[in-house]
Amino acid sequence: MEAKYNELRSRLAEIHDLNKVGWVLSWDQRTMMPPKGAKARAEQMATLGRVAHEKFTGDDIGRLLDELRPYGESLPYDSNEASLIRVARRDWDKARRVPGDLRAEMTRTAALANAVWAEARKTSNFGLFQPHLQKNVDLKFRYMECFDEGDEPYDVLLDDYEQGMKTAQVRQVLEDLKRDLVPLIAAIGERADAVDNACMYGHFPVEKQRAFVLGIIRRFGFADESWRLDPTVHPFASNSSPSDIRITTRYYENYLGPALFGSMHETGHGLYENGVSPDLERTPLCRGASLGLHESQSRMWENLVGRSRPFWQHFYPQLQAAFPEHFAKVDAEAFYRAINKVEPSLIRVEADEATYNLHIILRFELEQEIINGKLKLGDLPEAWNARMKDYLGIAVPDDARGVLQDIHWSAGSLGYFATYSLGNIISCQIWEKARTALPGLEDGFEQGEFMGLREWLRENLHRHGRKFTPTEAMERVVGGPIDVGPYVRYLKAKLGGIYGLEN
Repeated sequence: MEAKYNELRSRLAEIHDLNKVGWVLSWDQRTMMPPKGAKARAEQMATLGRVAHEKFTGDDIGRLLDELRPYGESLPYDSNEASLIRVARRDWDKARRVPGDLRAEMTRTAALANAVWAEARKTSNFGLFQPHLQKNVDLKFRYMECFDEGDEPYDVLLDDYEQGMKTAQVRQVLEDLKRDLVPLIAAIGERADAVDNACMYGHFPVEKQRAFVLGIIRRFGFADESWRLDPTVHPFASNSSPSDIRITTRYYENYLGPALFGSMHETGHGLYENGVSPDLERTPLCRGASLGLHESQSRMWENLVGRSRPFWQHFYPQLQAAFPEHFAKVDAEAFYRAINKVEPSLIRVEADEATYNLHIILRFELEQEIINGKLKLGDLPEAWNARMKDYLGIAVPDDARGVLQDIHWSAGSLGYFATYSLGNIISCQIWEKARTALPGLEDGFEQGEFMGLREWLRENLHRHGRKFTPTEAMERVVGGPIDVGPYVRYLKAKLGGIYGLEN
């Protein structure tokens, strides 16, 4: 059995390497590749994807998994060996249903669509992007046909990002959120003038923004020998291994917020991948357990840490020194209120903590309508704009700041968006546990000390990678399933204090 296990691990390591090369090519496409490289890059990525898929779904892997099943079941459930056999089996059963040519075509089409989306966004031309989006959607329908129908067709897509979760569950979670958030946002809206965020706008040279951001994320755990920070159109995090972490951000010379909080967000993703145990490297276990848990980490570092008073008691004097013309006459409390201003806005990744989830609900609903055949893609911009007006009270001026703002649909990532709200909720559940386990945690923030939190997260979540299902990981870290209660309590306490609302 040991020899068979080593053979399985060796085969899986080769497949893992191919997949990670694909990730590096994707990172390069979105950061450094010349635009005319898109067509060749799409073919390269399609070839890699097809070869990796065919190697993984071959009969030899299936035979090894069958032979190793009794061995895995004889070992402790949380051992690396049992976990590898168990997780690889589930992945193999799922991947086996998808033809290699379909997998390659999905990769090729997404790579081509990404380049067109970038141009369409730049020119605010949805019509340019629509045919490519249609191809992505058509391929998703072919992909869904590979699986037994779940309770809803959308379940198949959701499972790619949040294993085992059903659309109905997400719908209920978002309804629970909406029930508490809508009146909170309305109450804050009546006191909108209580907070002024004008100090966040002005002239902020990019090189100074980058230097300041690096000063923050290095304290979180960014290390120059194993991390990169690069600019891109739509920020993301990627990696080729736990010791090769690629994060990205975007800079606006007239607005400081995106670089600050976007960089902290992507660092949270990077810390998760960087914290996976080295013992799991070059295996299917070597990444986060789910996108919801991944987003819990990015949203925690962005918001629970990065928008807190203790955090800025340490960093605000440094920000004043970096941009004295903007902040010399703005005290720390005014700045704290400014970065936590609640104000309906156009762009999801720049939204405040309260209204952010309305952006997600909008996308979640539109995706289901597309999949259920209730919404034609030609009507998507109009439907988007109508919901923005209904949910956030904002008129969308153009498609670049509307339906074209996110990269996800160009990548074929339908089923992804809900994980952002799940991450918001989970982040507060984990945060409550961390604060209990680490007395004086936020006192350390005032001194610029974040290693206590990082190491606690690494020990309790990050190091396990995919050894456990999302449900199992939640049970281990917070003791139960997703619960909106901690997140709602956090928002009401924080924003109630800023806006003078009664809890």
